[in-house]
Amino acid sequence: MFARLKKQLKYIRNARVAAHVGTDSTLDGFLELRSPGAVIRIGASCQISGHLVAHRTGSFLEIGNNVLVNAATLIDCCHEIRIEDDVLISYECIIADGDSHCLDPSRRARDLPAWRAGREKDWTGIGGAPVVIRRGAWIGARAIILKGVTVGQGSIVGIGSVVTKDVPEMTIVAGNPARVIKCICS
Repeated sequence: MFARLKKQLKYIRNARVAAHVGTDSTLDGFLELRSPGAVIRIGASCQISGHLVAHRTGSFLEIGNNVLVNAATLIDCCHEIRIEDDVLISYECIIADGDSHCLDPSRRARDLPAWRAGREKDWTGIGGAPVVIRRGAWIGARAIILKGVTVGQGSIVGIGSVVTKDVPEMTIVAGNPARVIKCICS
C-alpha cells in the first residue's frame, strides 16, 4: 500500500505509521505523519490536494468518502479530527485541533531541536480538543476552524471565516469570529 501512496504523494515523512486510503481516492497533496503512533484514514472517492499532518502518537485524522480537500489547505491534527462523507473543503483553509506549542517560551524553545533531530516533542500541557465536520458541510476558501469545533451537517462556513464555536446543522456562518448568518433549513 505504501508504494501506491508514494506514487501519488509528493511528500511522505515517516512512512511506517498507519495510513489507509480508500478506493478511487486521488492524493496529489502532502501527507505528513510525524509519529509512529499517528493514524490517517482516507475514505473512498476522495480528492486530497491539501496538506494533512498527524503530529503525535495518538493523533487520529479520519476523512470519510467523497471528500474534497483543495490545494493549500492544511489539516493539522494533534489529537483527533473527523471529516464525514460528502464534505467540500475549499483552498487555503486551516483546520486545527490543537495549539501545537506550549504557552511557556522555555518549553517552546525545545520544539525545533526535537523536530530537527527526528524526535517527538513533549506534548504535556498543550491544549487541544477534537474537531468534527459533519456530512455535507462546505468550508469556504481561507476559512479557519479551531480546536473543539463541530461543524453541523449540511452547514456552510463562509470565505475567510474564523470558527471558534460549534456551527449548528443547516446554517451559514461567516465572519471573524464566525456567527450565524442564516438557516438553510428545507
